[in-house]
Amino acid sequence: MSDEIPDPAEPAPPVRRSPSSKALLYIAGTLGVAGVLALGVIEARRSTGVPSGSSAPQVRMNRYGGGTLALSDLHGRVVMLDFWATWCTPCLQEMPSLVKLAKEYEGRGLAFVAASRDDSDTAPRVVDAYVKRHLQALGPHVVFAGDDVASLFQVQALPTLYFLDRQGKVTESQRGSMSEDELRAKIEAALK
Repeated sequence: MSDEIPDPAEPAPPVRRSPSSKALLYIAGTLGVAGVLALGVIEARRSTGVPSGSSAPQVRMNRYGGGTLALSDLHGRVVMLDFWATWCTPCLQEMPSLVKLAKEYEGRGLAFVAASRDDSDTAPRVVDAYVKRHLQALGPHVVFAGDDVASLFQVQALPTLYFLDRQGKVTESQRGSMSEDELRAKIEAALK
């Protein structure tokens, strides 16, 4: 045992960790990050925007290809209103399923509206390029939703999906993309 007092100017010797303690630190850190991400996904997918049971804002939007569409024009049908953009990867991944299901359920009274949130200056051009190159069946469903429409629907993230009943009331809203099976279940519930 030494009675020497350590010199405060000298650095402390490095702490050496065993390989197992390094692995435990790595696992704990990874689990912590995964937990934060999972909570973020859960929070993002919660219902959002205009509350269920409320009348949907009455808006008129320009259609891709010309003309306009007012949501009131769709009274008597269940409306699946999807806010999306050509720069939104989850939106583009989900879009083929939305178009497929819209066609499948159209005869049961479903109307699909794909409300583009692309920048108003470039939206007609970029949407046209996307429709022509990737998904021509989307064209009849596209409208252009400006900032005013997005604000009325409280759209804070893309994609955001709304279901409106046959009287134009919101039955559900959700942020984040869904699988085809999840979309099908939501459509079935909305049509009941």
